[in-house]
Amino acid sequence: MERNPDIQFRSPEEIRHYQEQRLAETLAYLKAHSRFYQRMFEENGIDISTIRTIDDLQRLPVTTKTDLQTHNKDFICVPKNKIIDYVTTSGTLGDPVTFVLTDGDLDRLAYNEFLSYTTAGCTADDVLQLMTTIDRRFMAGLAYFLGARELGMGVARVGNGIPELQWDTVRRIHPTCGMVVPSFLLKLIDFAEKNGIDHNACSMQKCICIGEALRQPGTFELNTLGRRIHEKWPALQMHSTYASTEMQSSFTECGHFCGGHLQPELIIVEFLDDNNLPVAEGEAGEVTVTTLGVEGMPLLRFKTGDICYHYSEPCACGRNTVRLSSILGRKGQMIKYKGTTLYPPALFDILDHMVKIRNYVIEVYTNDIGTDEILVRVGTEEASDALAKEIKDMFRSKVRVAPSIKFESPDYIAKIQMPAMSRKAIKFIDLR
Repeated sequence: MERNPDIQFRSPEEIRHYQEQRLAETLAYLKAHSRFYQRMFEENGIDISTIRTIDDLQRLPVTTKTDLQTHNKDFICVPKNKIIDYVTTSGTLGDPVTFVLTDGDLDRLAYNEFLSYTTAGCTADDVLQLMTTIDRRFMAGLAYFLGARELGMGVARVGNGIPELQWDTVRRIHPTCGMVVPSFLLKLIDFAEKNGIDHNACSMQKCICIGEALRQPGTFELNTLGRRIHEKWPALQMHSTYASTEMQSSFTECGHFCGGHLQPELIIVEFLDDNNLPVAEGEAGEVTVTTLGVEGMPLLRFKTGDICYHYSEPCACGRNTVRLSSILGRKGQMIKYKGTTLYPPALFDILDHMVKIRNYVIEVYTNDIGTDEILVRVGTEEASDALAKEIKDMFRSKVRVAPSIKFESPDYIAKIQMPAMSRKAIKFIDLR
């Protein structure tokens, strides 16, 4: 693919013109190679030559996760002998979906992460400690490695977990940057404190954080998880990055920490309401993506299910790209509890604030009158009526309602959080 890393610093008008040129290429590719989109265009009487602008996208149907699950193979645009890598989505909202990547897609994936690293200020002089899995059909782990190779960074592929091995790697290799799920940083800090390691004096200067929000949507201030890490490890810079298997692209924070930057070479993003209409800045919208330059399984107007805010004013870093807030939650995980609309991240933020809670799982189910009910399974060694009251009072003060609380052993909760087939810790279980 042709590369144009400077486009993110061009004027909004130049960025838009560039993306519209790439959109025309994508539509032509889909019409030529995708059974799913060929059928969509024909059934809806769509002449792709009339889709010239990003605004024109509103005339096209959206693509949903159900479409991907129901017609998975119809999205594949290449013969089997062109497929190099097979991956699956995490299956957060249902059965995982298979995705295929060509050699060109792997090059594109490497370039995306190269852009992500450079957005976060990394250079070839950095050494990356990769604290995520690179196997288990996980696209992102491979992407992180390929992007580091593209940039010229050294990489220590440690994988997830095992704090002792992580700190041994820091001691031996002196990495300057980590790729990590942020809650794991608390485990690293805890291990360091118990074993006489001065984590604030170590070589690690920054981490690119995946899978969990660090900042409050709409304000960019650190949330409870972000504050807890920062209070213990103030020398560490934390950059959030947001991505998904479906979009094969990421949005990463620069050094001004005011939202994840769009990479306009790789993806077009819209923010839509329940009627698939664009929302204004300051309104929550569903992240909806059109991939650019993908060969294996490109997507057109794919609704990710992730809800966030967006910002279009120029960033102090010089980029003029759209920025995304932290994710408010997933559309399919919205909870209507006692008249209040909630998303799991708001509940996580409350529980992460409480030092007596070691770990937790939130379960949502339908009660006998057909409405949502919330049970929080709390892992702690300090179970008591007083702690249950403290937790409920905290919920009432933050979100106006209090869930049911059940105390469990931290070991039991840890087993629930990491079932055998999971690539990520599970903190929310939807039983509705």
